[in-house]
Amino acid sequence: MLMKETTGLIVVDIQGKLARIVHDSDSLIANCEKLIKGAQLLDIPIVYLEQNPDKLGSTVDELSELLSEHTPIHKYSFNACEEPSFLDTLNSHNIDTWLVCGIEAHICVYQTATGLSERGYKVQVVSDCIASRDAANKQLALSRLQQNNIAVTGLEMCLYELINDCRSPEFKNILALIR
Repeated sequence: MLMKETTGLIVVDIQGKLARIVHDSDSLIANCEKLIKGAQLLDIPIVYLEQNPDKLGSTVDELSELLSEHTPIHKYSFNACEEPSFLDTLNSHNIDTWLVCGIEAHICVYQTATGLSERGYKVQVVSDCIASRDAANKQLALSRLQQNNIAVTGLEMCLYELINDCRSPEFKNILALIR
């Protein structure tokens, strides 16, 4: 079970034109907005990544506005764990479990989640907060992640797991966010 004291969120490469052409882009961005807002309500750490931003552009406005208190970590390797500043950032938090959302599911999300798992982190990929240009590639990523013993969760599932109890002070705000 997820616990807000030991869980963080990693937002992977939801940038530029690519974010607008992935399969079901509008739902992806809307769900990631809810996930980020939920993480903020629960006061869990958020780390966000941008792949080769000079070529791909920056994080989409809808999300970058929510993430304005954070600085994106720029990367060039598909697996963010190959970027020393990413690992330094992770090490600065007392977190053992990372939720992962973003694009593309079968490339950067898959490789980063796998890299995190290989480094001993518990990882849960949020299935309705990831996408690829082709829906089949998203399904391939989910299948491979599960074969690698990386958990798959959903937006509502992870947020309700993190609040744990309807008496939680965050419950009403999370409920309003999900509806």
